[in-house]
Amino acid sequence: MRKRTVFLFSLCVLAAAYFVYPKVKTFLPQLVGSSADIAEVRQRVLPNLSASLIDAGLEIGSPAFIRVFKEERLLEIWLQGNSSYQLFKTYQICNYSGDLGPKIKEGDRQSPEGFYKVDKAALNPNSSYHLSFNLGFPNAYDQAHSRTGSFLMIHGDCVSVGCYAMTNEGIEEIYLITEAALNAGQAHVPVHAFPFKMTSERLYKEREAAWFEYWENLKVGYDFFEQGYVPPAVSVTDQEYVFRAG
Repeated sequence: MRKRTVFLFSLCVLAAAYFVYPKVKTFLPQLVGSSADIAEVRQRVLPNLSASLIDAGLEIGSPAFIRVFKEERLLEIWLQGNSSYQLFKTYQICNYSGDLGPKIKEGDRQSPEGFYKVDKAALNPNSSYHLSFNLGFPNAYDQAHSRTGSFLMIHGDCVSVGCYAMTNEGIEEIYLITEAALNAGQAHVPVHAFPFKMTSERLYKEREAAWFEYWENLKVGYDFFEQGYVPPAVSVTDQEYVFRAG
């Protein structure tokens, strides 16, 4: 396990260098092989996945929304129904790294919290970690607070150094739903990552925590979705997240 973690950390360093040192580009693809044949995954998984969605009154290709809860180790995937979003499925997070609280800097091995967007460019069907997509860290909020980091993903293979790692079976469904939504025209799939389910009672227990004010800001976005089950539009003003009807 330790060797696997060291390898993953080294891989992240090489991936960061990919965009800085041209020579790295010539051999990095050789190190990052594909552990999943995406065509085979689609052929094997899509029929049953599509049937499950239909049974839930949903369909593949509908706009999607993802929520992550660290403490509970849960990932929820929602799809748009008639006027609001419906919870399709909840997946167990196999692994994440760090503690409750946001990612601050490159190398802190902390999984991020906040409001992120996944577009087509973020999808990586050739990931060594059995499919992945990039969360887009650092976002505008992270940049406003001088937070650093790169290649923060949701992926398979159950190994994490700052990412949210799922089982391979789980990431196959999550990836295909995300991919189908983007291919059908959704500009980006929102991913909201929280330290825990942000009820008032749970947050109150953290009133002495260093990140309490930050989590209060996250709770505004959490509550916005809970009120009508439509993801809010998220922006950043004066170094805080701001939410409006999406």
